[in-house]
Amino acid sequence: MTMVDGMGGVFWWMALWGLLGLVLLVLAVVAIFWLVRSMIQPGRPGTDPAEEELRRRYALGEIGREEYLERMTDLRRPPP
Repeated sequence: MTMVDGMGGVFWWMALWGLLGLVLLVLAVVAIFWLVRSMIQPGRPGTDPAEEELRRRYALGEIGREEYLERMTDLRRPPP
């Protein structure tokens, strides 16, 4: 009877390690996916590169507030 109990304990340890391995594998796949996605799409997801450039120029003081707002409105206006 003690032999059966011992094998049951081994089974649970093997199951626990298998589950841990599976969790680590899933985390590795998610990390690789996130890394590849961030390399393909630099900056914030869903932002327009033209808007990013406009924000950069405004932040550096190359353009004033009026020009920034006017150009941002033009960029966000749907094409005719």
